[in-house]
Amino acid sequence: MTSGGDSAGMNPAVKCAVDYSRSKGLKPYVVYDGLRGLIDDLIEEAVPSIVSGILHRGGTMLGSSRSKRFFELQYREIAYQNLQKRGINKLIVIGGDGSFGALNQFYNDFGVPFAGIPATIDNDIPGTDYCLGVDTALNMIRSSIDSIRDTAHSFSRAFVIETMGRHCGYLAMVSALATGAEICLVPEMDYDLEAIGERLRKERENGRRYFLAIVAEGTNMGEYMTRWFSDTLDMDTRLTILGHVQRGGSPTVHDRIMAYKFAVAAVDSLLEGQTNNIMVYQDGSFARKPIHEVTDGKHQVDPDIVKLCRPLCH
Repeated sequence: MTSGGDSAGMNPAVKCAVDYSRSKGLKPYVVYDGLRGLIDDLIEEAVPSIVSGILHRGGTMLGSSRSKRFFELQYREIAYQNLQKRGINKLIVIGGDGSFGALNQFYNDFGVPFAGIPATIDNDIPGTDYCLGVDTALNMIRSSIDSIRDTAHSFSRAFVIETMGRHCGYLAMVSALATGAEICLVPEMDYDLEAIGERLRKERENGRRYFLAIVAEGTNMGEYMTRWFSDTLDMDTRLTILGHVQRGGSPTVHDRIMAYKFAVAAVDSLLEGQTNNIMVYQDGSFARKPIHEVTDGKHQVDPDIVKLCRPLCH
């Protein structure tokens, strides 16, 4: 099942989990519409035709939802009965820490073991360096910013570009580095607009025609920076909020391969009798972590990325 915000890489993970579990002699099922589907019995045997042709598709063909009902015991009991009547005794959830927490409560109630696969473009799940969908989102952002740069140069404008990421600035930081932006504002770093202004004035004096500023949505600085450019540098400035275009797109090769590796690890974890582990990718290797280490942990962006971005906020 997939749950929470959609991200490219979910479909390859679904396909691999289905195909690999069948190769291990299991009978796989799929749950449509996430937690709501567990309650409303939107469960179907995963015959090969269901996952055929989904590898290249963005989002999740299973659908997703955020179900308030699942937080009530009576509805979780209904979900459990729906699994019981089909003989389903293991779950794989592809999503974020909220989805993992919901399935952990489900395990505590009824003892149904699960394995979690991290999937969110925000890349903010504690304990893992990578979540499915991040590379595809970064490539969507990179493509958009490259296009914006063309018109910025043509009209000698400044552009403020807001990326998603909730309270995590990972997408903004990596995108700023990858596109050569002059400014990057994220929740993880302090910034000095006076120093930035002085730096950009010198660049204009040396012939700089345009500027790109990448701001993370968690800073709430998009509109302010647009006014700041106009007031401080007397430049024609535009704000572009990329929005949900970042969630879409055909999964990149990297996301497809990562999806396969996560899915295989999840199935193997359950077959080995592990109950409520999250698959993680750290320091170039795959591992498993107990749910509490993930939900209780605090995510931190790679310090090397932060260090590289620091000059862009001063």
